[in-house]
Amino acid sequence: MGTKMVRLDDDVYERIKSRKREGETFSEAIDRLTSGYTLLDFADEDPVIGPDRHREVLDERDEESKRDTRARLEHMGVDIEE
Repeated sequence: MGTKMVRLDDDVYERIKSRKREGETFSEAIDRLTSGYTLLDFADEDPVIGPDRHREVLDERDEESKRDTRARLEHMGVDIEE
């Protein structure tokens, strides 16, 4: 693989530098930043929790949000139907 010298304006260089990951070369950073991406680019290799637990947490948060909303509406005197 060959190499090329490229001139970059200072602001462009700084933008790339600020988005460059630790241990990543400028060439790798530019390749990553200019290529398409998928959701896998945002995923950790080892998820903190599995998909089933993730769904449970989302469901718990959804129910908590519903309870909070009902409480706020009741506090404001809004009659809510179940």
